[in-house]
Amino acid sequence: MPNELPHTIAMNNVLLPVLATLLVALAACGGADNAPPPAASAEQHAAETHTEPGHDPESRVELNAPQLAAAGIAIAAAGSAPIHETLSLYGAIEPNAERVLEVTARFPGVIRRVTKKIGDPVTPGETLALVESDESLQTYAVSAPLGGIVTARNANPGEQSGSRALFTVADLSTVWVELSLFPRDLARVRTGQRVRVKSSDGALSGEGVLVYVAPIGRSTQQSLSARVLLDNPQRNWAPGLYVSAEVVLGANVAPLAVRNSALQMQDGKVIVFVQHADGDFEARPLRLGRSDDEYSEVLDGLAAGERYASDNSFVLLSQQGAAGAEHGH
Repeated sequence: MPNELPHTIAMNNVLLPVLATLLVALAACGGADNAPPPAASAEQHAAETHTEPGHDPESRVELNAPQLAAAGIAIAAAGSAPIHETLSLYGAIEPNAERVLEVTARFPGVIRRVTKKIGDPVTPGETLALVESDESLQTYAVSAPLGGIVTARNANPGEQSGSRALFTVADLSTVWVELSLFPRDLARVRTGQRVRVKSSDGALSGEGVLVYVAPIGRSTQQSLSARVLLDNPQRNWAPGLYVSAEVVLGANVAPLAVRNSALQMQDGKVIVFVQHADGDFEARPLRLGRSDDEYSEVLDGLAAGERYASDNSFVLLSQQGAAGAEHGH
C-alpha cells in the first residue's frame, strides 16, 4: 500500500499557535534555579562546539523534567512494531436489529395510562403503559421486554390498543456498523477480522469485529454490505452517524518503527525529536517506509533503542522555532 504521512502531522501544525501561552508557562517552570548562565565567550563557544563533532547547538531543545510533565511529552524507545495492512471502508451506525423489539398489547383494550415517552431509558419488565381489556375490563401492564431506550411510541391515553406496535425499545449497548464493500475487495475480507472505526470528525474511535458479509450485492450502489458489531456501553455511537473504518487484513513486523504521534514536519522533512543522554532533544529527519494508523517504519535516520518524544512532540517543535527566532534577533 502507498506510504502516507500520518494525519497527526497536519493536526499538530494547526495546534502550534495555541502553544505560545504554554511555552511561556513552561519557561517559568524552571524558576530561578534554571536561569541561563552568563553568555560564554566566542572562544568558549567554539571549544564547546568542537567537543561534539557535527553538533549544531541551535538544533537542540532543552526542557527539564517538570516542563516535560507539564507539556505531557512522553518518551519511547525506537524498536520493532507491527505494521498492519488495512482496507479503508465507509458506512454508518445502525441499531443492532437483534436488540430492537416492538411492544404490543396482549389483549385489545383501551389505553388508560402511558408511563414512558421517546428517549426514556427502561429496564426489563418496566411498565410502559396500562391497558383496560375490552373483554375482562381488567387493567394490565404493557411491559418492556428488554432494557434499552424507547425509540418509538404509538400510544396515547384513551386510544384503542388494537394489534399495532405501541412502543419500540432498542438496546443500544451494542450497535452495527454497516459498511459498503466493493466487489473487488470481497476476497480480502472475512468474518472475524478486527475493524477500527472512527467518527467522521475523528472525535470517537473504537474497535469491533466483522460479523457479516452480505452474499448479495446492492444493485443501486454496486456494492455489498459488511457488518461490524461494535460495543457501545456509553451510547456514544448514535445510529445514523457516518463513520470510516479500517479492516485489519494482516500485520508484518517492522524491524524499526516509531509512533505516528511523534512525527512532525520541518523544512519539508519528516522529523522526530531524539532525546540525548543529557536530556536535550534534537530534531532528526527520517526516511519512512510502511505505515498504519499507529506506527511508521523507519528506514533511515534512527537507531534501535534511541529514545524519542512519542507524544506532544509538537511542543518541542514550537519551542525550537521560538528559540530560533530569538537567536535570529
